[in-house]
Amino acid sequence: MSAPDLAALEAKVAGSSFYAAMKLMPAKKRAAMFAIYAFCRAVDDIADDLVGDRGARAEALESWRRDLAALYNDEEPNQAAFLVEAVRDFGLEQDDFLAVIDGMAMDVAGDIVAPDRVTLDLYCDRVASAVGRLSVKVFGMEDKAGIDLSHHLGRALQLTNILRDLDEDAAIGRLYLSRESLAAAGITATDPKTVVADPRIDMAARVIAATARLHYNAADQIMRRAGKGDLRTPRLMRAAYGRILERMQVIGWAPPRERIGLTKLEKLWVVVRYGLAA
Repeated sequence: MSAPDLAALEAKVAGSSFYAAMKLMPAKKRAAMFAIYAFCRAVDDIADDLVGDRGARAEALESWRRDLAALYNDEEPNQAAFLVEAVRDFGLEQDDFLAVIDGMAMDVAGDIVAPDRVTLDLYCDRVASAVGRLSVKVFGMEDKAGIDLSHHLGRALQLTNILRDLDEDAAIGRLYLSRESLAAAGITATDPKTVVADPRIDMAARVIAATARLHYNAADQIMRRAGKGDLRTPRLMRAAYGRILERMQVIGWAPPRERIGLTKLEKLWVVVRYGLAA
């Protein structure tokens, strides 16, 4: 397996809320954050691009595990070589990288369809909060505050993504709304395309949105109390995705849906309001 093409990836994400947040950071921190992002994109692409059968994709994820093990054992890291400086400079934990891979492996092992609440929370921890645990080390936060922020903001952002991507996920046979939320809405179907075509999905989605709001609120409290660390990036991400969630709540999730995002002007406002403040 080859390492990610960092230049191509940077060009691809230019203009995104994440890229705007990264550009505000000092050079060393920005490079570390981009390395974390590149790793996440690489393993996410294995899970989502559906190239090869499940066995081939599982092996591709295993190759990342082997290369991470080599990196942390001071051996040749192969495709993980671009992570060396970030790991060295910020003390990034191997277990957090592995947790991200574990989350992608959940998608590779079998398409996730209406997981129970506990499984959904585990998935969010692996694919989002683990990324947060890597990121807060770059932000320079104290351990307890950083772990707590990762827990809540990671889940809030991931649940927002799930609510935004209902149709895209259903198109590849996935449905991340919890079975409890679907049951509360009276939906018993299990086929993702059938579920997202059901008008009652709005009720199920609002259950998930309420959970996301609780996590956003908890993240806000942590960031207000945090005494150490550069919090411009998490504040910007919270503001951008929080606005997306608010807009979806106003419009609702009954079909037909449009994918909600921020305009360039809105992104600029978020950067100025939350990113440029100390």
